[in-house]
Amino acid sequence: MASKRMNVLVYSGNGSTIESVRHCVYSLRRLLSPHYAVIPVSGDAIIKEPWTASCALFVMPGGADLGYCRTLNGEGNRRITQFVERGGAYFGFCAGGYYASRRCEFEVGNPKLEVVGDRELAFYPGTCRGLAFPGFVYHSEQGARDAELKVDKTVLTEGAVPEIFKSYYNGGGVFVDAPKFRGRGVEILASYTGKLHVEPGEGAAAIVYCKVGDGAAILTGPHPEFAAVNLDPKADAADFRRVIDSLAQDDKPRTDFVKACLNKLGLQVNQEQSTVPSLSRLHLTSMRPPDTLVILDTLRDIIETEDGEEYIKDENDTFHLEKPSAWSLGKLNDALTEDQSDKTDQDDGAEDKILDYSTVVKRVIIHENDHPTSKETPYFNHHAYFANLKHYQSASKDVNPDFGRYLLYGEVVTSTNTMLEKNTQLLRRLPSGFTATATVQVAGRGRGTNVWVSPAGSLMFSLVVRHDMSLMPQAPVVFLQYLAALAIVEGINSYDTGYRGFPIKLKWPNDIYARDPSQSSSSKSYVKIGGILVNSHYSSTEYLSVVGIGLNTTNALPTTSLAALTPAHLPAITPEKLLARLVTTFSSLYSRFRMTGFDRDFEEMYYKHWLHTDQIVTLEAEGGIKARIKGITRDWGLLIAEELGWEDRPTGKILQLQSDSNSFDFFKGLLKRKV
Repeated sequence: MASKRMNVLVYSGNGSTIESVRHCVYSLRRLLSPHYAVIPVSGDAIIKEPWTASCALFVMPGGADLGYCRTLNGEGNRRITQFVERGGAYFGFCAGGYYASRRCEFEVGNPKLEVVGDRELAFYPGTCRGLAFPGFVYHSEQGARDAELKVDKTVLTEGAVPEIFKSYYNGGGVFVDAPKFRGRGVEILASYTGKLHVEPGEGAAAIVYCKVGDGAAILTGPHPEFAAVNLDPKADAADFRRVIDSLAQDDKPRTDFVKACLNKLGLQVNQEQSTVPSLSRLHLTSMRPPDTLVILDTLRDIIETEDGEEYIKDENDTFHLEKPSAWSLGKLNDALTEDQSDKTDQDDGAEDKILDYSTVVKRVIIHENDHPTSKETPYFNHHAYFANLKHYQSASKDVNPDFGRYLLYGEVVTSTNTMLEKNTQLLRRLPSGFTATATVQVAGRGRGTNVWVSPAGSLMFSLVVRHDMSLMPQAPVVFLQYLAALAIVEGINSYDTGYRGFPIKLKWPNDIYARDPSQSSSSKSYVKIGGILVNSHYSSTEYLSVVGIGLNTTNALPTTSLAALTPAHLPAITPEKLLARLVTTFSSLYSRFRMTGFDRDFEEMYYKHWLHTDQIVTLEAEGGIKARIKGITRDWGLLIAEELGWEDRPTGKILQLQSDSNSFDFFKGLLKRKV
């Protein structure tokens, strides 16, 4: 299995501030998507999880570097250093710049603020000293300013690099005597032009590049990742509105500078800055449009009426229910010709900025008379979806006709899993088989706290499964993730004539891998193209589960897609037909599972498609014991393995292995089951 560096990890643990993390994620996603997934990561994950193999860039945001020290000193810093020395990249903003210098000197002589000491990373071999400019107050804009920076274009050569630009500054340092370290791999990317509050030694280095083994680090004193549009003009600080206006005028050169820095660190940067799109209206429909009213009837007791409009106010989201009949035809046509007509979270002319999507009211159009038209949903053909659903249902055994019958679609949504699983009043009233899908997700969910923008070209959908408690002894709910994985592989293999034998595999327990098309057809190299996330709520008589699936369909980045692997002579994969095929395949498998549990037939099907038969793993958390994978248990789906001894010979001991639930690679954190 190929390990592609596609993650950009932003530290969000002890010492970081919420605002700094949000600014980092906002800017980096716009510059690096869809080539990389920009993900906040905890200190615990840095210390314990196997993040380095899939990480392209580690980012340390602004905050307080003593908090970083308390969490990461020792093992955390050892891992970060090893990652960079072996070819990785580090980007440290403000406190992240102090932290990665050999010595930090902050407000020396000020008893309330002084922080002085050596630091373990020491990517910059000298001292980072601050305050570069006076007035800093924690959690305030009192000391914020628009610091002018002069760029050295001889060391930043890719792209449109500005000569001078203004950057948000609030508490950062200067890299003392930076020119003296040129012989040790240090380059000055930008320098302060204003008079400094501390002694800078030779030069006035604001941003430096440091060669570290086979990798590199860029450290900053100011905050070039902060966009003016996300700063609060109402902040209680004199002159701050002027600072924001000044920074806004230099937003393009600031962005160009950050792009040049990312290029210098070896990342693939978008030529044009991508934006996170506005949320769109949601469309609720059914195979028979009049049946959509059945869903409304089940929701009636949680629908509130305000000024004649109907709302569902749930734990995570508020939904505004609309009917097409409430719109005049002329009004609807006018709206659909406007660029922002289907958007719900931005007024006309609103700027692209950080949004709290949970506060945005989600508008739901109820289609009780007909399916949505191509004007209403230009990226999803409802007529094609329901026609394919009907075709596959008629050709399949054991299919529950309710699966896929009701569909909630949005062109741009937060996350189909979040909309269902986090709104429990709604979830408790939805039937088994209710399906939600989207063209783009702006807050897609993965394992742990992973959140990212899922681009167009991915098939993303979530299924509601109501699993009765009486089924648990023979059909445990934990196997839903295995059924979903099988549904993907079996569904693609039966998508159309010629698809049998499609090069797609399962990685235990919930990832989908495909043959890497950049390698030869005989290669055993596989890359991830999809994943599964199952969330379950226990009720008195059943488990309410949401099965979420994401699959690269036509988007080749950041790894590959089904389209890239489909021979030209085969029918092309479309999202509508693929969704219908996967939903009906899951329905058929789930119906069988309810009757038989995960029996031998299921086992054989699973092993036929998985990547792990006789794979040897090392149990790092168990003292380096080696074991050979033999299968999974039928009770909880744990890995069955035989322990290996000298020269990898079996010891005769059979182990049951479970994951430590890390977010990066289950096989890097296997533990013996504690009985």
